[in-house]
Amino acid sequence: MANSLDWIKTELESLKEAGLYNQIRTLESPQGAWLVVDGKKVLNFCANNYLGLANHPRIVKAAIDAAEKYGVGPGAVRTIAGTLNLHLELEKRLAEFKRVEKAITFQSGFSANLATIPALVGKEDVIFSDRLNHASIIDGCRLAKSKIIAYDHCSPASLKEMLDQHRAEYRRALVVTDGVFSMDGDVAPLDEIYEVTRGYDVILMVDDAHGEGVLGEGGRGIVDHFKLHGKVDVEVGTLSKAFGVVGGVVAGDPLVVEWLFQRGRPFLFSSAMTIPDVAACIEAVKILESSTELVDRLWENAAYFKAEMKALGFDTGVSTTPITPVMLGEAPLAQKFSKKLFEAGVFAMSIGFPTVPKGLARIRVMISAAHSRDDLDQALEIFKKVGRELNVI
Repeated sequence: MANSLDWIKTELESLKEAGLYNQIRTLESPQGAWLVVDGKKVLNFCANNYLGLANHPRIVKAAIDAAEKYGVGPGAVRTIAGTLNLHLELEKRLAEFKRVEKAITFQSGFSANLATIPALVGKEDVIFSDRLNHASIIDGCRLAKSKIIAYDHCSPASLKEMLDQHRAEYRRALVVTDGVFSMDGDVAPLDEIYEVTRGYDVILMVDDAHGEGVLGEGGRGIVDHFKLHGKVDVEVGTLSKAFGVVGGVVAGDPLVVEWLFQRGRPFLFSSAMTIPDVAACIEAVKILESSTELVDRLWENAAYFKAEMKALGFDTGVSTTPITPVMLGEAPLAQKFSKKLFEAGVFAMSIGFPTVPKGLARIRVMISAAHSRDDLDQALEIFKKVGRELNVI
């Protein structure tokens, strides 16, 4: 008699044969330029720890101090008994940092998108979404049960065409895009998208997960980068990448934020951010407010690494941010490349389908302010060695 779960075995075998099975490695040290992974010390080019804050002593101390004062778990959802004064302080500081009136925090950036999109649009409405938007946006759109219309990637002209054809058919409309696209590292032309949407009655939303702490003055994000304050209705961000902790944030129009306090389901039905995380996030904001040094160093490291990789003959795609894809094509090659990098001392994972389209597998190199020039040079030598060994360059 067949087991009702036998199909999973078949699917898992198919993933392995196609080179798409995820081998999850285990870290045995704090995040930083170097890691101990599966017992081996390696250079870290995997993490989203853009500014090196995940193990910053000030942030660690803030988390410890808060745990000693308040404990660890909030013990409830925010609307019942889970809102501490620390949560309110974080939201106030994030709003000031983002140069908006109000902000609301969630357990993650993913949760922030799942909360926001269904709260703004429903069955009678339409969502215009960039074709390469993140999975959390896609899932948020599905939860909303709105009509979803994709427009060509980073194409204001395509968006305008879709708006012209379909906007009048629906009650409310949401235009949503990633700010920085996490796989390719390109930046949405948010200024042009805003100009297009001005001619229509739409809500404009950007998910700036990979722009927070990276773009804009001192890492204030894509809205600041394009000087669109007060013009973008919803700005979603994460505190788990450049901020070095965990959590999500929605900033922008105060009406939207107030509505999410009332109708954002992950806010209403899931426990609040833990106390050490909130305190650590507050300290991260303080660090970013005090200096642009880490953001400046991140961009210097990215410019150097990209230029050297291109000089070696690698294809680094269309990225204009510290995200550096090393385009390899097929998933088995990308997995083999990643394995050989690891053996030589560089931790940089392969990315394949379904995270990226078939035929566009890559090694995604994540540059950090924590990397020294010696770290970058050592990694470049290893990339050169492996690239020549596998006939990539």
